[in-house]
Amino acid sequence: MDAPFVGRAEALGVLRDALERARAGTPQRVLVEGPAGIGKSVFVRRCLAGTGTGTGVGTGTGTGTGTGTGPGAVRVLAAEAEESEAHLAFGVVEQLCGRAPGRSWPDPPAAGTALLEAVDEAQHSTDGPVALVVDDAQWADRPSLQALAFAVRRFRADRVLAVVVVRDPADPRLPDTVRRLFAADPAVRIPLAGLGPAELRELAGLSGVGGLTARAAARLHEHTRGNPLHAEALFAQEGGGLVEALERTDVAPPAPKSFTALVLARLAACTEETEALVSAASVLGGHCALADAAALADLGHPHEQLGALEQAVHARLLTESPADPVIRFPHPLVHAAVYHRLGPLRRADLHRGAARLARDEAQALRHRALAAAGPDPDLARELAALGRRFAADGAWADAAEQLTVAARLSVERAAYEQCTLEAVECRVLAGDVPDLAEVAREIEGFTPGGWRSYLLGRLSLFDLDRAEVLLRDAWRRCDPEAEPVLGARIAGQFAALYGSMACGAEMAEWAHLALRLAPDDTATDMIRYLALTGRAMSGAAPDALRGLGPLPDPAVASPAQLEELLGRGTLREFADDLSGAVRDLSGVFAYGHARAASFRVVAATALASAEYRAGRWDDATVHSDLAMSLAADTDQPHVALYCRLLSCLVHAARGAQTKARAHARVVRDYAAFGHLNPTVWAAVAEAHVARAEGAHEDVVRALTPLLDVERRGDFEEPGNLPWRDLLADAWSALGEDRRAAEALAPYEVRAAQRGHHGALLLAARSRGVLEAARGERTAAERAFRAAHRYAAHTEAPYDLALLHLAHGRFLRRTGRRTHAGEQLRRARELLVRLDARPDLGRCERELAACGLEPGERRARGAALLTPQELAVARQVTAGCTNRQVARELVISVKTVEYHLGRIYAKLGVDSRTRLAATLAAED
Repeated sequence: MDAPFVGRAEALGVLRDALERARAGTPQRVLVEGPAGIGKSVFVRRCLAGTGTGTGVGTGTGTGTGTGTGPGAVRVLAAEAEESEAHLAFGVVEQLCGRAPGRSWPDPPAAGTALLEAVDEAQHSTDGPVALVVDDAQWADRPSLQALAFAVRRFRADRVLAVVVVRDPADPRLPDTVRRLFAADPAVRIPLAGLGPAELRELAGLSGVGGLTARAAARLHEHTRGNPLHAEALFAQEGGGLVEALERTDVAPPAPKSFTALVLARLAACTEETEALVSAASVLGGHCALADAAALADLGHPHEQLGALEQAVHARLLTESPADPVIRFPHPLVHAAVYHRLGPLRRADLHRGAARLARDEAQALRHRALAAAGPDPDLARELAALGRRFAADGAWADAAEQLTVAARLSVERAAYEQCTLEAVECRVLAGDVPDLAEVAREIEGFTPGGWRSYLLGRLSLFDLDRAEVLLRDAWRRCDPEAEPVLGARIAGQFAALYGSMACGAEMAEWAHLALRLAPDDTATDMIRYLALTGRAMSGAAPDALRGLGPLPDPAVASPAQLEELLGRGTLREFADDLSGAVRDLSGVFAYGHARAASFRVVAATALASAEYRAGRWDDATVHSDLAMSLAADTDQPHVALYCRLLSCLVHAARGAQTKARAHARVVRDYAAFGHLNPTVWAAVAEAHVARAEGAHEDVVRALTPLLDVERRGDFEEPGNLPWRDLLADAWSALGEDRRAAEALAPYEVRAAQRGHHGALLLAARSRGVLEAARGERTAAERAFRAAHRYAAHTEAPYDLALLHLAHGRFLRRTGRRTHAGEQLRRARELLVRLDARPDLGRCERELAACGLEPGERRARGAALLTPQELAVARQVTAGCTNRQVARELVISVKTVEYHLGRIYAKLGVDSRTRLAATLAAED
């Protein structure tokens, strides 16, 4: 039974307007805020119950979904967060999606994807809007809130009203992602203040207290500041005597006694059976099955159980719904009041009984821990063992919870520190450490040891020098044969560290060591991928490919095999097998949707890299954008930094300089930390922007610092993104032949040593440009012909186009216009397909100088589409259903339908068949 509701007309209007916008297909985000007891929950329920053209609203508060009873009725997916369950990872998402036995998610993006699918199902089951409501969000588990943010970001054309109800938007328990989404424009904020005197008079009448005068109501308003919970407490506590007390101005009106006193008064008036049922329910949590509470209260007969429940409902101590086996406390304060009034002995007895009733080990141990009167080393060991099993399965949030409790119950300082260190590691892996510096300060006070140094090193990866010192200290303190798990963890972090330094050989060596020590317990995601990528970076891609052996199709690959397929795709890109790379990486990306977000980011990045080199720039842009989106949703935008570079290269080559510069600027900001990879990527990004504009001095300015990088690592290895050919071309254009030769020579030597055809092509083309600038016609011609021989073994269309363009320009300047025209026409054909406008303009000017017509440019239909629209179009033309597209691109089905409508309009087609024909013709 809901509490009486009065007033709030203006706020109701704001929320109902947002609901109508959602009904019309514009998704809305709403934040309802106000102090405890102000009536936020009742306000939201009243609004949703009073809208729509149907006769009701489907509600699923606490249970997941509900269905309206008429056309246009609101379908509600709702959850009530509870302070006692804030440690239960994805507990709120389970309420929103509906609990399912054995369901689990590796990380918030995976849970967010499940939430998207639940909303899709709700939208297709009703013609009205869907309301997604999280009440008391300040108590929600952090992974659920991150999953909610992930899903809400992806609503585009959905009939969805997402409502977060919270006491204070500045509460530190709310992740920044949720705060940014719901507390800033264009979200709707509805702050609820206290009721006015007139509304308090109305509330008094509904609560059975009549005769409240205007003067008494004004005094009540001043006394309670309009808080309806406090006012109702006074009405129930004082009854009619409250009116007389408020009318007397010579004495202070009665203060609202604590909410606890009011609840306990209700409980004291109940029978012994009801008191036992309510007390047992409070031990089981904010909600529980009636059968479990009855068993714990030792109420055996069904009639006895239902009688006790009926009295508890009438006393507003519990709530229930027909055909729902779950009972709930109407407010968290009611639950807290009942639970904390239990004496320590009875509370411990009930928790021990709950442990015996628990259906899984984690719940049983939780109740046993709550029953413990003090440190319990045996129980601490059981909790730690369960936490480590969770960690081995990758259930980091659950592992952290068990290990944290184990630390609290430990007697010895060493056991406390060890469990705390492991719990911190699990929280880091779960993405649930808002302040790394604060955690590091706590750990620094622990006894020096391998685990302490390892974890401090892991927390310091943005300070490479300090991280390396700490990890070396950890390795020195560890006996890898006696402590293989710790050894594998340290080795895995060394692999990640050397990867960020572009030291491929060291990266591969440490990754292989981690796999040897503890292949299933490295706590480093994608360790097999790191091992293979390290070999690619150090020039051993062909050998690594030969030693890899056969791998299954991605559709049936195990998690470990999927990592190896990801590594094989990267190896193939390094080895210049671009078709094979795209094939492998497309499969990994398609069948990796159930993996953690970090895996999907790496898979999308690797695929985008191969697609960029293979000239599939539209697809590369789509997958780069997706990787950046996933990285942002996990608060790790740096892990998709390479995608910023790829996007910059595509936009620069296509003449979209504003977009290119924006991406380059972000990469340069990260380069300020001093890490090698961002430094190199920022320089390459800025050089490509300058090259597209013909600003040779700026190319030199961007790339020259790379010549002086002290610890180069393997970033010049053929197969990595090249840059020396750009620098040599710029020096040649500026007439600095000697500097051009000095820049180019090391790349020529490395390309020849590796026998890498793609690198040899670039080096020979750049050599031809240099010799032409020197006036050495014979040497230039020899270099260009060599480049064409290497070109026969490469698949990179942009590199081929630049070769034909450079050779054609040389031939025209030496008076061989016919041969120049042949080269320039080949260049133009490739550049048109790529939509590489700056180089296409140069090519057409050269053709005109040869006295040849450049030909008519045809506008690319794909150029009219946004990256998201193009991604949808590509998936649809590959034969995917709308639901499959939604899952693949992590968006809702409604968003897919919305994009399809815009795609058809932009390209002038009216079916999937014609859309496929249009894109196929362009490809």
